[in-house]
Amino acid sequence: MDLTVNIHEEAGKFIMNLSGEIDAYTAPKLKEDLLPLTKLTGNIIEVNLENVEYMDSTGLGIFVSALKSTKENNSSMKLVNLQDRVLRLFKITGLDKIIDIDTAIRGGSVNGKL
Repeated sequence: MDLTVNIHEEAGKFIMNLSGEIDAYTAPKLKEDLLPLTKLTGNIIEVNLENVEYMDSTGLGIFVSALKSTKENNSSMKLVNLQDRVLRLFKITGLDKIIDIDTAIRGGSVNGKL
């Protein structure tokens, strides 16, 4: 499966809508589009993962690199609308403690309760 990346600017922030799967095959596309946004001082980036049903460790690595870049460049990144399967991956690895994640998941669960 492919990964579709759509970026637009809205209310002073960049919104990145992702659709598809994030794995070793598609991760370079995510990296190519996400990391440049994190390197501009003051950028606010919101990554919408609503239509991402699968992500592996390659995707986690991209988000860790993006987080590091935001810290170095005074920008910020937030992940929103995670599918429960993808949110679980962030929780298992403990990355939900260091990456800003909106834990309201699809289906109406609040505060990340699965």
